[in-house]
Amino acid sequence: MHGVPHGLILFFKLFIPALVILFFLSCRRRRGQLRKERDVLLQEKEATLGFVQNVGEIFADAESVAMDTLLDRVLHYAVRTCKAGAGAIHMVDSTSEQLEARAISGIFPPPFEPKSRVPDLSPTSAETLERIIREMPIPFGKGLIGEAAVVGNSILIEDAEMDARVYQLPQNFLKIRTMLVVPMRFGNHTIGIMTLVNRTNDSHFALPDLNLAQALAAQASVPIHYAGLQEALEDKRQRDRDMQIAQQVQSSLLPKELPFYPSIELAAFNLPAMEIGGDYYDCIEIDDKHIGLAIADVSGKGVGGALMMAVCRSVLRVNAPNVYDPAAMLCSLNQTLASNLADDMFISMLYMVLNLEPHQLSFARAGHEAPIIIRNGEPKASQPESGGIVIGLVDHDIFSRAIETKSISLHPGDLIVTYTDGITEAINSEQAEWGTENLIQAVERMADASAHDLLDTIREQVLAFAGSTRQYDDMTMLALKIQ
Repeated sequence: MHGVPHGLILFFKLFIPALVILFFLSCRRRRGQLRKERDVLLQEKEATLGFVQNVGEIFADAESVAMDTLLDRVLHYAVRTCKAGAGAIHMVDSTSEQLEARAISGIFPPPFEPKSRVPDLSPTSAETLERIIREMPIPFGKGLIGEAAVVGNSILIEDAEMDARVYQLPQNFLKIRTMLVVPMRFGNHTIGIMTLVNRTNDSHFALPDLNLAQALAAQASVPIHYAGLQEALEDKRQRDRDMQIAQQVQSSLLPKELPFYPSIELAAFNLPAMEIGGDYYDCIEIDDKHIGLAIADVSGKGVGGALMMAVCRSVLRVNAPNVYDPAAMLCSLNQTLASNLADDMFISMLYMVLNLEPHQLSFARAGHEAPIIIRNGEPKASQPESGGIVIGLVDHDIFSRAIETKSISLHPGDLIVTYTDGITEAINSEQAEWGTENLIQAVERMADASAHDLLDTIREQVLAFAGSTRQYDDMTMLALKIQ
């Protein structure tokens, strides 16, 4: 080509082929990257499909799914798929606002410093370490796992030994080198946290590992959520069965009907706040001339209160015959029961002994409400106070010095009304209490009525006052009227 410099011709001859070669190399490199990304996506897809099939086997032909079995399967698959050395799943307990370890795989180090000293551990101490982890609930917001539960975002820590947020134990086999913290969410709520630590090939976790763990956690969240609902439903069914059995026991402990005596009228009712309660009343034949009348309130409600009520009844009925001093009877109860009561449980009781012939009434109060007494023909009722401490709170010497017996003579038409605090503390929709004053006024208005009519009226008034408001304490009354 005439007029074109030789050097320019040589440049084009060398540069254009070089551009073509670079273009093909770039295309080849890009194709390699795409192939790697495709392989990662295929790996995630295969892992997710395998995981779904793996978890599905638990649900197949099973009437109920054990949550712990499901969580163990989920964690085992995640550890294996992500090539982790160890892992744990902490489930959210919304009532206590903390997370509890429900599944552990491998040698999983404590995520933060335990409250108590960690014993000397070795790689063979897996069971001891697992027990420590399970007994170490994580409050919301504490440490990386607690933070993930609150924020709802995954955490990737490639080099955990350089991250001050990661708690490290001194033992080398418990060092956390790399870490993934992945929330398991259902809808907008975090239901658990899956944590994976230490890749098996001593490399660090990277973004593809996090993506894979998140994919597995997302797939796991649905069956775990429904297994949790099923677990809660089964727990409720079991509680209902237990309550039904306890209710049958309690109904057998309260008198089916009060005994008949020609010279007196007895009436009572009991309305448990729950399916079963801790209130108790009874009429016991001490001998052919004396009866014992008891009304009590056990501090614990539900099954625990009912069981303690049963123990109290048994001890009272065994010891009551031929004991005519109410204070002595209550001292005997305290001495027997105090050592068997839990620290947060006690019993208030009013115990009365009535001589059926001269109608002499003796009573003593172990921290219980005083009886309401209204004399025939008198417009106003009275509540005679007496000393006493609830059963189970103090030792025998202090209790016996505090308790005292009072005696009164009763005459035809006189009325004695006893009750538990569920009556006076009944609340309405405005959170107002019915109160002792309303109770006394009701007794005064109905002083001429029979004991049965009086209690029926009071029960109707209390329930009308409370309306649809749920009551949190049992309601019990026992009335005695001299004929």
